[in-house]
Amino acid sequence: MKELREGFTTGSCAAAAALACCLWQRNGACPNQVRITVPEGRDYVPEILPHPDGSCGVLKDSGDDPDITKGMEVIARVEVLPSEGEIEFCAGEGVGTITEQGLKIPCGQPAINPVPRQMIADAVRSVYGSRAARVTISIPGGREIAKKTFNPRLGIVGGLSVLGTSGVVRPMSEEALKDSLYAELKMRALQGRDHLIFTFGNQGEESMHALYPEMCIVQVSNYLGFMLDSALELGIKRILIGGHPGKLAKVAAGLMQTHSHTGDARREAIVTHLALMGAPIPLMESVYASVTTDAAMELIHAAGCDGVWNRLAQAAQRYCSLRVRGEIQIEIVFVDGHGSVLGRCVEGEK
Repeated sequence: MKELREGFTTGSCAAAAALACCLWQRNGACPNQVRITVPEGRDYVPEILPHPDGSCGVLKDSGDDPDITKGMEVIARVEVLPSEGEIEFCAGEGVGTITEQGLKIPCGQPAINPVPRQMIADAVRSVYGSRAARVTISIPGGREIAKKTFNPRLGIVGGLSVLGTSGVVRPMSEEALKDSLYAELKMRALQGRDHLIFTFGNQGEESMHALYPEMCIVQVSNYLGFMLDSALELGIKRILIGGHPGKLAKVAAGLMQTHSHTGDARREAIVTHLALMGAPIPLMESVYASVTTDAAMELIHAAGCDGVWNRLAQAAQRYCSLRVRGEIQIEIVFVDGHGSVLGRCVEGEK
């Protein structure tokens, strides 16, 4: 099987472009390339495209991932201010603006996620220290491309989001990804690890590691059903499945492939269990109208209905236990974005 080439995120592109822009202003010449270290620890050395207004661009290289932004130019313009102060972020052409509560960035802010913001800030600070600056990120053509993404459903209007947590894009060829997931699971089984934690991604892994530092964690991406089948084949005896309601609420509805392109029953599952516990109709209506799971979580907490997460954990546990025919002991743990436990269910609990 061909080894798929990794790429770099829009956040990495934006940070590299911002660094080039700052170096151009300081040194009087635009660099042909810059070098930044992305959060995962590897170096990124892209070519720089200069623009007449002093801004700098980087072409998005997603490697072998079929990323919708592949080949697009990410442009940064940095205005360095005379005094010390904060770095302000602005949305240029093709970058969206947040209009709904519940995302990682407040309403009214450009859709540049926290890790890319930090990467960009680090790039500016590396050249200009504590000086205040205004950074505008643009992705020409992003407004039209964004219509093909989930941004409009999330309340992000006017363009794309600048994303990335590791700084690296890993190819999402389905078979290659499943092969990789299976290989890690098999390795753990061969090591004699028959009690594992399954998480969906990096954020879930961090939360589970903080809660259960001695346990072995395996990421399943969106392929929970496939990984449960594989665990059954490999003789795993106990699995704790931990994650954010944005993923686990789908499992509570019986979905074992959690990618948004496959299906989405989060609100339906949450509202169903709110109804079963006798929650007020206005709360259920508000939860159903929520754009994000985080927004729904805030409403539920304010209404004193946090018990719904235990109910959802029980439902998710039942579906996962059915998937493995009762031959693996399943535990479910819902956690919020800060890693705090919302609800849990251990097999046999009512």
